[in-house]
Amino acid sequence: MHSLTRLRWAGVLLLIAVVTSPDLVWDGSGTAYAFQEEEGDEPQEGQRGSRGRRGGGEEEEKIKPYGEVITDKAETDEGIFKVHKIEDKYYYEIPRSEMGKDFLWVTTIAKTTLGVGYGGQRLDNRVVRWERRGDQILLRDVEYDIVADPGHPIALAVEAANNPAIIQAFAVKAEGGDDSSPTAVIEVTPLFSREVQEFSARSRLQARNMDRGRSFVDRIDSFPTNIEARATHTYTKPPESGGSGGRRGPQPSSRFRRGMDPGSATVQIHSSMVKLPEDPMMPRLHDERVGYFSVRQTDYSRPEHKAVERRYITRWRLQKKDPSAELSEPLEPIVYWVDPATPPQWIPYVKRGVEKWQAAFEEAGFKNAIICKEAPAPEEDPEWHPEDARYSVIRWLPSDIENASGPHVHDPRTGQILETDIQFYHNVQNLLRSWYFLQVGHLDERAQQFPFPDELMGVLLEYVVAHEVGHTLGFPHNMKASSTYPLEKVRDPEWVRTMSHTPTLMDYSRFNYVAQPEDGIPIEDLIPKIGPYDKWAVMWGYKPIPGASTPDEEKAVLDEWARAQDDKPWLRFSTDGSQGSDPGELTEAVGDADAVAASELGLKNLQRVADMLLDVTTQEGENWDDLDELYGRLLGQWVREMGHVAALVGGFDSQQIHGGQQGVRFQPVSRERQSEAVGFLNENAFVTPQWLIRKEILRRIEPAGVLERVGSAQRRVLGSLLSSNRFNRLVEQEALDPSVAYQPAQFLDDLRRGVFSELYQQSVQVDAYRRNLQRAYLELADSRLNGSDGADDDMRPFLRGELMEISSRAENSLSRAADTASRYHLQDVHDRIERILDPRFPSSDGSDAAGRFGGLDEQLDEETSCWPDLVIRP
Repeated sequence: MHSLTRLRWAGVLLLIAVVTSPDLVWDGSGTAYAFQEEEGDEPQEGQRGSRGRRGGGEEEEKIKPYGEVITDKAETDEGIFKVHKIEDKYYYEIPRSEMGKDFLWVTTIAKTTLGVGYGGQRLDNRVVRWERRGDQILLRDVEYDIVADPGHPIALAVEAANNPAIIQAFAVKAEGGDDSSPTAVIEVTPLFSREVQEFSARSRLQARNMDRGRSFVDRIDSFPTNIEARATHTYTKPPESGGSGGRRGPQPSSRFRRGMDPGSATVQIHSSMVKLPEDPMMPRLHDERVGYFSVRQTDYSRPEHKAVERRYITRWRLQKKDPSAELSEPLEPIVYWVDPATPPQWIPYVKRGVEKWQAAFEEAGFKNAIICKEAPAPEEDPEWHPEDARYSVIRWLPSDIENASGPHVHDPRTGQILETDIQFYHNVQNLLRSWYFLQVGHLDERAQQFPFPDELMGVLLEYVVAHEVGHTLGFPHNMKASSTYPLEKVRDPEWVRTMSHTPTLMDYSRFNYVAQPEDGIPIEDLIPKIGPYDKWAVMWGYKPIPGASTPDEEKAVLDEWARAQDDKPWLRFSTDGSQGSDPGELTEAVGDADAVAASELGLKNLQRVADMLLDVTTQEGENWDDLDELYGRLLGQWVREMGHVAALVGGFDSQQIHGGQQGVRFQPVSRERQSEAVGFLNENAFVTPQWLIRKEILRRIEPAGVLERVGSAQRRVLGSLLSSNRFNRLVEQEALDPSVAYQPAQFLDDLRRGVFSELYQQSVQVDAYRRNLQRAYLELADSRLNGSDGADDDMRPFLRGELMEISSRAENSLSRAADTASRYHLQDVHDRIERILDPRFPSSDGSDAAGRFGGLDEQLDEETSCWPDLVIRP
């Protein structure tokens, strides 16, 4: 009896372990496996848990003659390794000369499933090496995060602390080649058809299992410097607790969700193994004052008395044909290829978008440094393939995603960019149409008809290509750029002709929505172009420095070049650590050196566009989908421009400076500018925007919803103003500079007098739009005070004081209510505040408010969100 009880308890404990651990599965027989797979799968060769011949004490398989393994049935692809396919098995034939060499292994999801982004997203990058150990080949994972000079004694300790992990071990099946160039043959099918933790998509999919029965290798291609493999993997996920086992009910858009639905998901995994240069490029040290992507290494052999993080910029390896010439062609130019799938009418614009950067590279001393070619037809070059790592390709993808991305593959040892594939999603055209019409459509007659003429859409696509090419040259976004031009220059035709309306293509400063009709700016200058920052940044990162043979020997010259920012603000890059606090580092902004004046001009243009909206979107015999979409995006543009003003409150003007430069990195925005910003919002964001409420539009797109649309837009602005981080910066500004700071109490008083302005009037009449706004204020205050992560700092007493003031004024205003609806609302305001301040009432969890008030301060993924949009819907 006791034995049976122990067995039952053992089973219960095992079941608990399986349920609670993501790394254990139970096959029903009492055995828990440490690597989670579908029932009946055998652990793969070389992985933990394997019961195969090599680890189980059984007789080891002997190396067979070459012809017995690679038979006459083999389909062989020549390349850096020979790749043999025999039926459904794949073999690598690895030359001894490639053993111990560094390869970059890049894993991406080529085709995905709902809820996990879109095809082309990067899963992982890592450096690997193939090593022979007796009759085994080991695939090792090599890290360059910590390094040391090989001549320094600490190098031995670094090596001992950084032993490359074994990803997988393979039995040598046969040996080939000759005595001068021997090779080893291994079967690699399990490397791609089964789940290998280092290359797995399980975490990205938020899946539970991988089903081997529905997973297989699609193809493996070998090229002179790389091997490209594609495999189909099927993952499963059990239904959620209490679910029906099928697909959940109505789902939000997959663009805003993460993780697969319960059931099955099949994805295609693309693995690219690229040989790294055997003669590494000399790296160039990173400098926070100049915008470059970078690689990081901790160097333990530096003379400083600590482990030093060294950062090197990512850039292409350009060398002059004539090192003595001021302007020389490179030995090898940067070449981009146009995907054959690109619609032919756009090919000239794609090529121009790439070659726009030639002017910037001339500043670095290179002529024709970057060129674009059309992909050859198969009959012209049967060996050309877009997945060959020798080719950087601008891929045109048949996707309804309104975006584009420009990732690149680089050497983690030096930052050398090796290859890129720009991903161009077909429906980015729709996004460009919407933005261009809403921002400058009143200035360009070509934009006052749908669809746009090819001439206009072509130059818009050219702009997108140039921006994404910038990423593939090593440049991240530079949101500060648009705030470095004086506002009057943005309206000066001569200035924008030579300098553009923003100093760089890498800003999110789209089309010049500040320009007024009377400014006379030519339509070709409404679109950003290569600017002075782009030319200067290319010079800083790519110009050779004669006589320098190490990164440290370049540092003095690079520092001197960076100091040009002191006298030319438009050469500045985003300040390290300033995101969210510097109102000059905003997305989708034009003229944000003076956000209040720029937004005032922007509102004039939005009203002009609103006047055109119905006429432009009316198509004979068509529905009102365009009208609905553009009206929602019109409100989104309004919200963005209001958000640019809100960012001034609690803000800091910043400049990235290093030792030897004058001044400080962060300077509070003046009290006058902050107060002006709140006044502007009270008059333009919190006073109902009647010009947006157009019955001739609304009655065509919906029976109801305008109250929620306007309320949603206002909530976003209000939520940004009353963010905890912003308020805490106000408190700190007052603590450090009490005589000049915009005091938190004054800020809240100014905001209250705008949002609840009716309480200060002799006759109190609050319409439906304002009632929505005032309830939104109370809802937000409730979440800040009583939410699960509510304020536990100075914001709490300040908000409580504000609510008591509002409650008192609402109660006193009851007798002055001009109508029944206003009287009921005032009573409700008073009662709501009583509940918010009364600890006897249940606290809000804040979850609903977080969603209703978000949207102005999202963080963006550099590689996948270059073109984020904001659409306001009911």
